[in-house]
Amino acid sequence: MESMLEGFQLHLGNISSEIHALQQQSMQMNIKLKNRQAVRGELSQYIDELIVSEAMINHILETKVTEREFLEQLHELNQKINFVKEQSFKDSRSVHDVHGVIDKLKFKAVAKIREFCLTKINLFKKPLANYQITQNALLKFKFYFEFIACQAPQVAREVRDEYIDTMAKVYISYFKAYATKLMKLQVERVAGKEDLLGVDDTNRSKGFFSKPSVKQKSSTFTLGHRGDVLTAHLESPAVVPHTASKDDRKFSYEQLFRSIQFTLLDNACREYLFLSDFFMLSGAAAAEMFNAILGKTLDILLKEIDCHVKETYDAISLFICVQLVNKYQLMASERRVPALMKYFDAVLGLLQPRFEFVFFQHIHSVQTCDTQKLGQVDLQPHFISRRYAELCAAIIALNEQSENDQAVRLLSQLELEMQTWLLKMAAEFSHRKDQLVFLINNYDMILSVVAEHTSSESHHMDTFKSLLTSRTEEYVEEVLAPYFGGIMAFVKEAENRLEQDRAGDYAKHEQKISQLIRGFNADWKKAIDSINADIMRSFTNFKSGTQILQTALTQLIQFYHRLQKVMSQPPFRNWPIKNDLINIHNIMVEVKKHKFTF
Repeated sequence: MESMLEGFQLHLGNISSEIHALQQQSMQMNIKLKNRQAVRGELSQYIDELIVSEAMINHILETKVTEREFLEQLHELNQKINFVKEQSFKDSRSVHDVHGVIDKLKFKAVAKIREFCLTKINLFKKPLANYQITQNALLKFKFYFEFIACQAPQVAREVRDEYIDTMAKVYISYFKAYATKLMKLQVERVAGKEDLLGVDDTNRSKGFFSKPSVKQKSSTFTLGHRGDVLTAHLESPAVVPHTASKDDRKFSYEQLFRSIQFTLLDNACREYLFLSDFFMLSGAAAAEMFNAILGKTLDILLKEIDCHVKETYDAISLFICVQLVNKYQLMASERRVPALMKYFDAVLGLLQPRFEFVFFQHIHSVQTCDTQKLGQVDLQPHFISRRYAELCAAIIALNEQSENDQAVRLLSQLELEMQTWLLKMAAEFSHRKDQLVFLINNYDMILSVVAEHTSSESHHMDTFKSLLTSRTEEYVEEVLAPYFGGIMAFVKEAENRLEQDRAGDYAKHEQKISQLIRGFNADWKKAIDSINADIMRSFTNFKSGTQILQTALTQLIQFYHRLQKVMSQPPFRNWPIKNDLINIHNIMVEVKKHKFTF
């Protein structure tokens, strides 16, 4: 029994050893299987990368480049070319078997792509060709250029150079012809030296050699609808020359300028984005190719602008063009096209100095304006004041859209000169009241015109508002003085003496003061009618006249109330004349009759 059990134990030990051996063998077999599977996967992928299928060969050789199958096979061919290059660096001998086939396919693909690209580029040369359609067609196959850029750099350079040369000629031809045709649609003549603010053209000779005046001369100083190019028509379709010519339409320079610059912006932005996308460029490289294509075109446009601004004296037109450039710069920035910024800066470099020069000429014309040569001056707003008001209103209204520090500074300088000039003109009148009427009429007209065209928040005319207020107060004193001057002087002096306790000095003047009050009682109604008639004759603005009349009559009531207060103080309250004072309510009733005269 014991020997049997020992034999059984020995048998079990052998079984355990066999199981352990089988486990070791199984683990080894698993490792070998995984290694074989890994090798098989790598080898399979390697072989797939090397194998050139019949489908690829047929499509690369036979299929048109515009077909989707060619594009798909080109992507695969590009991967195989890159794989073969990578393996060649690793000295892999297996790539030699397919190297020749892949090279031949590459050369064939490059040749077909080169022909396709050059054919498309040649389409740009056709007259009246819509090159945007061709560009869009090229963008659908932008991988083609990526392919030749990697696999055939010389061919890519050839395509790139051909595109630059072709498009440069296309843009030069188009914009040169377009600008030339547009300029023929400009109004008859631009504003010249004779159209400055302080130039008097009323007596200009009309000899055989004299220049014709600007049609509707006021347009030189007024904004009208000219500012619409900055708002409603900022992105309107460009002017079509032959259509406009057929309709016999004429345009101001800023309208033509907008049309050219907007067309340039639209085309240049599209061109820059095309270059960045199709030729895979960015930053300095994109800007360099952009300048190679559009550089000469931009130079031509700059020369055209320079030729115009050297001749014009139209400050409003120049300022509108400045604002247009600022807006188009912002649009270019929003479209992420920085390549146009240098050009727009150059345009501003032409426009802003000329705008400043013309504005200084306006200022100088006011400084040197000889009041003696302006003929007889009446109390109505002067035509130079009207021009100034319209010009300022135009610049202020345009500047509200985009603040321009240069314009603000120039307006301030012109304002000072106009204030001085108006004082010189007022000095032509011998009577102070006439001087004040002239100043008030001109100040009021200036403020009315500016207020009509600008927002209520504008503070550019604050000085004129202050001057109008002070001159109006002085005029009220002047217009009341002939009728109520004695009473007004007595009230002022009596109030001072009452404060100093010296009212007793008036005892000996009771008769004289009583005569003043009796005279007031007798003539105050006629005096109010005369003041009303005087103001009606003097002021052209009914609203302003009403305000001045009400100010004068209000001041009269205030003085009369002060008179009653003075007469209630000793020693005046004991005078018999105190009982003859008219009830102030009677005066107020009479004043109300004139409230709606204007």
